[in-house]
Amino acid sequence: MNLDLDDTTLAIRREAAEFARDTLNEGFAAREHEGRFSREGWQQCAEFGVQGLPFPEAYGGSDADVVMTMLAMEGLGYGCEDAGLLFGINAQMWSVQMPISVFGTEVQKRRYLPGLCAGRLIGGHGMSEPDSGSDAFSMRTTARRDGDHWVLDGTKTFVTNAPVADVFVVFANTDPRGGVLGIAAFLIERGTPGFSIGREIGKLGLKTSPMAELALQDCRLPDESLLGREGQGATIFNSSMEWERGCILATNLGIMQRQLEGCLRYAEARQQYGRSIIEFQAIERKIAEMATRIEAGRQLLYRVAWAKQSGLDAVLYAAAAKLYLSEAAIQSSLATVQIHGGYGFTTDFTPERDLRNAIGGTLYSGTTEIQKNIIAQRLGL
Repeated sequence: MNLDLDDTTLAIRREAAEFARDTLNEGFAAREHEGRFSREGWQQCAEFGVQGLPFPEAYGGSDADVVMTMLAMEGLGYGCEDAGLLFGINAQMWSVQMPISVFGTEVQKRRYLPGLCAGRLIGGHGMSEPDSGSDAFSMRTTARRDGDHWVLDGTKTFVTNAPVADVFVVFANTDPRGGVLGIAAFLIERGTPGFSIGREIGKLGLKTSPMAELALQDCRLPDESLLGREGQGATIFNSSMEWERGCILATNLGIMQRQLEGCLRYAEARQQYGRSIIEFQAIERKIAEMATRIEAGRQLLYRVAWAKQSGLDAVLYAAAAKLYLSEAAIQSSLATVQIHGGYGFTTDFTPERDLRNAIGGTLYSGTTEIQKNIIAQRLGL
């Protein structure tokens, strides 16, 4: 595995960081306080090319490879204060666009991918239910055939982007006795009769990323709404989760780098007992640990990119990267709060917000415990 990236490749990280810093941060404090989604920021990201990065040019994408895509997302995390916006974009790219790109028919790809890449459409992913979270395939949402249509009934929860989304990938059980082979995936457009957006869900962090429930009641879908084949839903879900686990925390790596640089500046400027606090060993050690987490996280993250780009199985690498980076982000955020002291605890500064945002990383795309289970299974345990 060669991670010696040339200047041309690394330029995308710098360009993404500059774009994010110059374009996406205006008015963010008020949006975060209100929990308000930035449609303008979403569109600006699309115009920069973010949502289309790894997708084919034929469908509005840029044909960027996985390494370039991760570098761009890392740069966005470094430059953009709105982690909720970036989280919502990541959720769409890996759990909506990627399944359509990999498993969709030509008609489905041409119907949805250009709009999703261009920011005209927003996508949501409906898998979790009130009674099925980590045990995702024990869902109660059903899909039954009725002539050349499917009829769906059930409820989904924790659906990122749901209040603003135009198209959804929704999973349902077509055969309760079939286990994972009874799961199917469907493409459902907003406004479809029998399909509605439920209550919006407030969150501890990532407040600018809207989330809500979905309700399906006698929701009739034509056969062409089926994504992939009947019974292929589990494969589609696992594929999208491998992409999401491996890529979604690239933004966290950028945030961790920004935190490190901010702590260095603050610790050099902050005086206590007649000297800069960076001279105290306790502070030095926290900063050293932050730097080490970044280097270790970068190695894990780009190993996922290398594996995906080489056509290798990346399940183990993706789970390891997700496990490490989600926990590392919390530890570095805690260290940032502690280095900033009382100021780090107030809402006037960014450390407390970064900590709130980081906690979600141990839950979405599979909890820390699920990642450990995946790693253990891959090791034959």
